[in-house]
Amino acid sequence: MIARNRILTGEARAVLKTLPENSIDTVVTSPPYFLLRRYDAGEDEIGTEETVNDYVSKLLVVFDELARVLKPRASAWLNLSDGYSRHEKYGAPSKSLLLAPERVLTALSASGWIVRNKVVWAKPNPMPASVRDRLTCSWEALYLVVRSPQYFFDLDAIRVPHASKRVANVPDGRSLKYHGGKRPEWAGPLAGSNDGLLKARAEGRSGHFLGKNPGDVWSVATAGYRGAHFATFPESLIHRPILATCPERVCQSCGKSWSRVSCSKVAGSRVPTPRDGYVMRHPEVWLNLHERSELEPACSCEAPWRPGLVLDPFMGSGTTAVVAESLGRDWLGIELKPDYVELAFGRIATSRAKRAEVNNKHERRHAA
Repeated sequence: MIARNRILTGEARAVLKTLPENSIDTVVTSPPYFLLRRYDAGEDEIGTEETVNDYVSKLLVVFDELARVLKPRASAWLNLSDGYSRHEKYGAPSKSLLLAPERVLTALSASGWIVRNKVVWAKPNPMPASVRDRLTCSWEALYLVVRSPQYFFDLDAIRVPHASKRVANVPDGRSLKYHGGKRPEWAGPLAGSNDGLLKARAEGRSGHFLGKNPGDVWSVATAGYRGAHFATFPESLIHRPILATCPERVCQSCGKSWSRVSCSKVAGSRVPTPRDGYVMRHPEVWLNLHERSELEPACSCEAPWRPGLVLDPFMGSGTTAVVAESLGRDWLGIELKPDYVELAFGRIATSRAKRAEVNNKHERRHAA
């Protein structure tokens, strides 16, 4: 049985070797960046290598172990930033970007990982820079990598509301036509279909009932943290990754994730289908329909469930654990520096106390 809601002290590569295979539902982590900070954690510390290629090689060993402990349909989120070389000895010409994230992703792709997304973490409050011959760095990347083309991803859990509420001039559903995803003649072999909204609009909808795909540019302000750890990513940055790729429920017997199943769309006493003629004639009613989604087991074990498990092999100050608990998921951390383990546990305890206080207030208000 794998540990849950614990931080294991030690070097990530060594500790990962002790974990059972196919036991983790998702990874959310931010490894130390190459030569940008020193954590005084000893010779095993990642990020203090002589060259950027040595740095990539060390991270690749970590991800080889992550590939072993992750379930086949699991995924990993990797927050990486780049730096500028000061000498060719670091692996790039002086003043050049080191291209550390690109090197890491290229190596991961060559070793069997599938790179699914590069999310731009846009910082509305970036650190000012005094440099005068280039632009200020105001974003970092968050990469989604998986081991299989088929993996768990709950898009419905992270959809955002549509900006438009109505689709005008669709009284009978015939003013727009959906042609079943036919590709235009000019499309190349890698071009995607550009008719994503045609079917919805032909039915008088502005898009999916539960909202739109949030896209891959997220504006998230950097968050100050008063603890001793000075490289903390903001909690709001990893809400979506955990909601989307760490299942809310997992079968205790076989380990399969429960899936989200859409339920009926209800308007008063009517239960129309998406192509219901009544709805097509009365789009104002269609716009008031609600689609519910419920979690159901993806297996026939009839066993109890437990929360999905998030792993952070570079736990630091405990951000991943704090967010995972707030979202009802279990977590497991690995941290090399004992001081940071103590710091993370203190932060987790504070977060638990705050949530308990909020829950007590809600209960008292409901009782009154």
